Amino acid sequence: MYELIFDESYKKKEKKFFKKHPELLEKYRKVLHILRANPNYPALRLHKLQGNLKEYYSISLNMSYRIVIDFIIKDNKIIFVNIGGHEIYN
Repeated sequence: MYELIFDESYKKKEKKFFKKHPELLEKYRKVLHILRANPNYPALRLHKLQGNLKEYYSISLNMSYRIVIDFIIKDNKIIFVNIGGHEIYN
């Protein structure tokens, strides 16, 4: 099992995101459950980002929205950085 870490900055972004998209909350909970058990589960579409975000990974919430994470495999920790559409860092 992986430890999921949500800092205060992420929690604020998460709250704002779900205020706009409450219909995605149940899907989000399922994604977190799968991520905790197996980050490489194919439906999550885990992939390393490029450019300015090259130290981060992304998983898909659905085809329009993603969660950007800092993925530390060594310590079995997943640190959440941001949540939103693909434009969140553009």
